[in-house]
Amino acid sequence: MIKGSCLCGGVKYEAEGPVTVIARCHCVQCRKASGAEFATNGNVEEKGFRIVAGKELLASYESSPGKARVFCGRCGSPLFKRDDTRPGVLRLRLGCVDTDLDAIPLAHVFVGEKPNWSEISDGLPQFETRPGPSGG
Repeated sequence: MIKGSCLCGGVKYEAEGPVTVIARCHCVQCRKASGAEFATNGNVEEKGFRIVAGKELLASYESSPGKARVFCGRCGSPLFKRDDTRPGVLRLRLGCVDTDLDAIPLAHVFVGEKPNWSEISDGLPQFETRPGPSGG
């Protein structure tokens, strides 16, 4: 069982694994939503995901048509993204996961949008945009 929570602890969730298609996304939207040079994200099946505390604290922002970024309305922690083009899949923001994961990132995506001061030195594959329908 994957467990996660926001910074203030008000929102807690559980997800049945596995987490798949883990990527480090450098797109402007992920950077702005996370406040970091990249966001590490991974897919989970929505049917195995549940909010176990703090549902009333959830807020969302439609960052582009059909893409809702869900976060804690009290502390602002980014929790997951819903994308209408990928029904049944949630894109978890792995910085809020509290349990260990069995998988590791597959690649860096949207490196064409990374800031010039950011250096990638981990040896993972790099893609200028998203290589398929499951990154970012």
